[in-house]
Amino acid sequence: MDKLFQPVATGRLTLANRIVRSATFEGLCDDDGRPTKAYLDLYAALAGQHIGALLTGFAYVTPCGRAMQPGQAGIEDDAKIPLYKTMTGLVHARGGKVLMQIAHSGRQTSARAVGGWARGASSQSSAYFGVKVKALTTSEAWALAEGFATAALRCQKAGFDGVQIHAAHGYLVHQFLLPSINDRRDIFGIDRKTGIGPQFLKVIIERVRERCGHDFPLWVKISGDDQPQHGLEGAPLIHLVRFLDQMKVDAIEISCGTMERALNIFRGQTVPLDAIWRYNPKYKTASILGRLWRRYVLYPFMRPGIRLFSPMYNLAYARQAKQHTAIPIISVGGFRTGQEMSTAVERGATDMVGLSRPFISEPDLVDQLIADHGWKAKCLNCNRCAVMTDSHQPTRCYRAVDV
Repeated sequence: MDKLFQPVATGRLTLANRIVRSATFEGLCDDDGRPTKAYLDLYAALAGQHIGALLTGFAYVTPCGRAMQPGQAGIEDDAKIPLYKTMTGLVHARGGKVLMQIAHSGRQTSARAVGGWARGASSQSSAYFGVKVKALTTSEAWALAEGFATAALRCQKAGFDGVQIHAAHGYLVHQFLLPSINDRRDIFGIDRKTGIGPQFLKVIIERVRERCGHDFPLWVKISGDDQPQHGLEGAPLIHLVRFLDQMKVDAIEISCGTMERALNIFRGQTVPLDAIWRYNPKYKTASILGRLWRRYVLYPFMRPGIRLFSPMYNLAYARQAKQHTAIPIISVGGFRTGQEMSTAVERGATDMVGLSRPFISEPDLVDQLIADHGWKAKCLNCNRCAVMTDSHQPTRCYRAVDV
């Protein structure tokens, strides 16, 4: 039997196969971050598709950690526990497993979303997001780590099969890890020996274990590399993996990059400029001259820093990580054929594969792969689904659809 479709254990949680629906923004919550019926229906439907595990889109653990995208989920309030409990009940009734990804956006947000200044590992603002940032004090950082733990406890009470801490893509936990952002001189600063700042993540993990117990599955998502000024490639990445190994987390998902260059995280065959000019809060314009300037002057300037799609583009970092830990590794990014997935797992480059965009366009992908191991996902990597998270529309596939 193909190893891809064999069970895999991550701590006390055993998955039926090694295909994970990686965290995917839904845009299906109300203005207060409460899941709507459409949110519940989405996960109920995915649960019936024989996916090894479902990871929810990132949910903020405190209002100051909201992202700028409308419709984001929140897990900052006990009153939401019954709503999520309904969702997990639907998932479990269909035989699925679901973990919630918990996050804080840090400096990667907007003043509108957080009601003023953003909070970050330092006061350094983001070149892309541009919001003013106040550095968390030491006591505030401790309190926020407790906020992650309290959110994880809410997830446990709501029936989730575990949580994933979002320590990737330039969000707050990742900001603490990066020497290019973290200039702190307190306990949460950069470790000179390793070149990373893991203490904030360490406290979060310890507090989650204290609140939820060591048997509650705890996964962590990290970035391997993307752009030189932010990446943790090489020795720092190895130190981070070794740190997570010491912390005995249950699974490590490896992605790449930060939202400074979001299109390098979810790489496309092309760049959907028309949708960006129309919906992106930084680049949108109704002016014809403005669009022409952006298309023929700004985009050519930015284009050399944009990486286009290539198969399995994070697998090298997963392979590197596996040399330094026995914790199950999930590689996400660029898996599109059954052959790619099977080969990566069979050869030991990764223990599991994570998919996001393919499940947007093809929810029954696992069944297709089981029936035909040579199946190729229908996703065209057009990235309209990603760009449209800046609109007020729920995430969906835009194949052959004019937005």
